Amino acid sequence: MEKLKERWGIQSNFQIIIIFLVFAITGSSSVYVAKPVLSFLGIERSAFPDGMWWGGFTYSVLRILLIFPIYQLLLIAFGWLFGQFKFFWAFEKKMLGRLGFGRFIK
Repeated sequence: MEKLKERWGIQSNFQIIIIFLVFAITGSSSVYVAKPVLSFLGIERSAFPDGMWWGGFTYSVLRILLIFPIYQLLLIAFGWLFGQFKFFWAFEKKMLGRLGFGRFIK
């Protein structure tokens, strides 16, 4: 636990618990929110043929591509709600920088 606190630059075990809780809530929420957003955009699972292997694959890829930005936004929002905005904002900048989006967030 001490290595994690040192690596993340946090002070207490309570802060670690809050951070883990935010990650858990964000992951679950982003998957839950993706389905209604896909429906709103007119992308339904039934629109992709079941008989072909690429139907389900295409739907899954579209869903994952939608979940990714939703997750990023919710992570910042839940981090702010739980009083850990500074940690999650630094985490987001680091993660997006590694994915090649660093030039957009400075």
